Amino acid sequence: MSHNTLTLTIATPTVVVVDGLAIRSLRAEDESGAFGIRVGHADMVTLLSASVVRWTTRDGNEQFCAVDGGVLTVSNGTTVSLACREAVPGDSLAGLELEVHHARAKLLDAMRRARVEQTRIHAQAVRQMLRYLSPQKTRGEFE
Repeated sequence: MSHNTLTLTIATPTVVVVDGLAIRSLRAEDESGAFGIRVGHADMVTLLSASVVRWTTRDGNEQFCAVDGGVLTVSNGTTVSLACREAVPGDSLAGLELEVHHARAKLLDAMRRARVEQTRIHAQAVRQMLRYLSPQKTRGEFE
């Protein structure tokens, strides 16, 4: 890395979304508002709100990543790390909006299917308990 670039890493619990990318600057948002980071920034740790993080690559291209909150750290004025639950990268805001919409729809569908399955299992357990708790009829008994 040269002395005029930052190194960016964005990771979720399951995947490293951006791994050691050389960037010029980064913009993010925490509870106090939006802020920017350039080479030489003071070391810091902040809790990001759900937002879009944007950065400028070494060749001047702007890239984006929608994050569901997270912890952003700046170390030695050259290393920026972001750990978050979910991250959706994109090359444009319009494309990122579509990706986030699809990811959200997929998540909502998975949650709905999980609720249906949970309800099915619960009903099956209740029926099983009722079978065991109901008095057993013997041969020849009348109702």
